[in-house]
Parts: sequence; C-alpha cells; structure tokens
Amino acid sequence: MEIYETEEEQLDALKRWWKENGQSTIIGLVLGIAIILGWNYWQDHKKAQAEQASMLYSQLIQAIGADKKDSAEKLAERIHEHIPRRNNAVYSGLFLAKLKVQQGDVAKAKTILKDIAAGSNKELSNIAKIRQVRLMLASGEYEQGLQLISDVDPATSSSFSGNYDELVGDLYVALDRLDQARTSYQKALENGYKSPLLQFKIDDLTASEKIEIQNNAPDYAFTALFSFGRLRCI
Repeated sequence: MEIYETEEEQLDALKRWWKENGQSTIIGLVLGIAIILGWNYWQDHKKAQAEQASMLYSQLIQAIGADKKDSAEKLAERIHEHIPRRNNAVYSGLFLAKLKVQQGDVAKAKTILKDIAAGSNKELSNIAKIRQVRLMLASGEYEQGLQLISDVDPATSSSFSGNYDELVGDLYVALDRLDQARTSYQKALENGYKSPLLQFKIDDLTASEKIEIQNNAPDYAFTALFSFGRLRCI
C-alpha cells in the first residue's frame, strides 16, 4: 500500500485510479443495479403468473364442477396457451385434450398430448403418452402406438410399466398377434400391475383360442381319419 505525504499526492493518485478504473467501475455499478432490478422484476413476474394460473385453474375447476363445458374449454385453452410451463397448466391441457376427444377433434387432442408428453414433468409426461397411445389404438394406428411405447425411457417410466405393458397387449390383439399380446399381459400381471380388465383380457384370449380349436375340430378329425386310412392301406 502506497503512503502519500501530502493531500495533493493523494488527490493525484485518486485521479490516476479513476482515469484507469472509472469507466469499468461505472459499468459494473450499472450492471449490478440492472441485475438486481431485473431479478426483482422476474420474481414479481413469476409471482403474478403463478397467481394468475392459480386463479384461472380455480375457475376451471368450478366450471367443470358446474358442468359448464364451454367455459371450462375456454379457460383450459387460455391456461394451456398462455401459462404452459406450470403443472396446473398441464392438468388443464389433459382436461382440454379429453374435451377435444369428446368433440371428435382427435387431431387437436393428439397435438395437446404430444406437447405435454414433451414437458419436463415426467409423471404427467407419461400420463400424456399413455393417453396418446389409447387414441392411436382407437384410430387404428397400432404400429405407431407400439413405436411410441418403444421410445419411452424406462428410467423415467418405471411406475407406469404396467400401463404400457397392458397397452402393448391391446395393440398386439388389434394386430392379431395373440401370442405377443398374452406375453405382454402376463408381464404386466407378474409385475403386480392392478387392472380390472387385465385378467379378463388374458382369459378372453384363451377362450378365443378354444373356440377356434373347436371350430376347426372337424378338419382335424378328417385329417386324422384320412391319415389313418392311408396307413392301413400301406
């Protein structure tokens, strides 16, 4: 640290320092103030957005409870479009997709679910994907549904594995690939997945095969008799 004998020397040293560092000091000070103001603005904006989302979502719940579908749809669209990153916006999107299906606008429902599936909330993302696959199943897009499930990351979907296994089974049934369907259903069952229809689907596959065997029994009997007659002739 330099020691100055007179006030004039101190003043000269201060002038030199200011000449060398004054501009950067001012810039740093301005940036610091801007950062603080920007941070405060961002926090206020997030708070206002959260309050708005909460208010709109509350109105949506009330509209659903009162069975006011038109109002509920408008509120859900507003939340989904203008506040897309919040969880209540995602729930609103799921509700909106359901409404679109009821209205017959399956394409719009798929678009909404696809947006939700691409989000960061893994639980809601998987719910959206499962609903996407169900729409694909209903609209005959069986291979596309299998591909979507194949692309799901197991690390983020372990709690939904049973849902996916059952859906895979449903898609295989639709494709008339019954052995693969049974394997998928059994996998879901063995992993402890609880579904009211799962065992019924497995039993239904078995019953269908029994009926097929019974229907083909005359053919089998004729083939057996024919073979036996040939053996006796030989």
